[in-house]
Amino acid sequence: MRADIRLSGIGDEAAPGLDRQIEAVRRLGWDSVELRSVDGVPLAELDGPAFDRVAGSVAEAGLGVSCVDSRIGNWARTVVSPFADDLDELARLADRCERLGTRYVRIMSYPNAGLPDADWEREVLDRVRRLTARAEDAGLVLVHENCAGWAATDPARMLRLLEAADSPALRLLFDVGNGIAYGYEAYDHLAHIAPYVAHVHVKDGTGDTSAQFYSLPGDGDCRVADSLRLLFDQGYSGAVSIEPHINIRPHEGWSDPSGDYVDEFVTYGQRLEKLLRELEPATDSGI
Repeated sequence: MRADIRLSGIGDEAAPGLDRQIEAVRRLGWDSVELRSVDGVPLAELDGPAFDRVAGSVAEAGLGVSCVDSRIGNWARTVVSPFADDLDELARLADRCERLGTRYVRIMSYPNAGLPDADWEREVLDRVRRLTARAEDAGLVLVHENCAGWAATDPARMLRLLEAADSPALRLLFDVGNGIAYGYEAYDHLAHIAPYVAHVHVKDGTGDTSAQFYSLPGDGDCRVADSLRLLFDQGYSGAVSIEPHINIRPHEGWSDPSGDYVDEFVTYGQRLEKLLRELEPATDSGI
């Protein structure tokens, strides 16, 4: 495996409870987890004692944290939602990221809620500029995901977002599999934005905007191997984090009633490792 690539996974895609999230990544032999929620509670909303337990458990397990996934600008917060909520969340996460030893905070770029396109753009750029300035002051890097919002599906808008913020504290998160739910070919966008990608999510599947069917990486239509090869050829050396979406899909409010998906998560991670090994001949330095 490439020494410069860190494998990780969004823990709550394995189980709601932190102990099982940790168990999932440890079974894979990985050294980091990506945190989104614990027991169904977003990381920023955990009370002090609950977060202390999270930080202590992660440290005791010898794990790092590759990224924390905020709700800032996501599918549940539109461009007319109170901006104060996002500023407050970022402030809480700044302290928590320091405890967890990570700099990366996932954001999105605010779905529209009836504004004219020009006003939507203006408001998004202003909000992201202000968030980025605060992130830079706190030593954080916001990573914008190609998921929901003004810059979600258009690489030109992603670049415009970076230009407007004009700061190393804003970079991009590329999710290989988001295109099927939002009606675009993610791989086709990647060549335009690859130099600015600082974090990667892996999911795969088939379908379109009306219905999606998620699969193991390599079994769907999302060109996972091609995307990773392109990123590596461009010098990518960050984390590659799995987000299977097979047993839980937060944006749909759906999860498998079993409540524990560790085995499936491990199988998914092992398939990613196999796919990475198969990429070895196509890279100069090997994986």
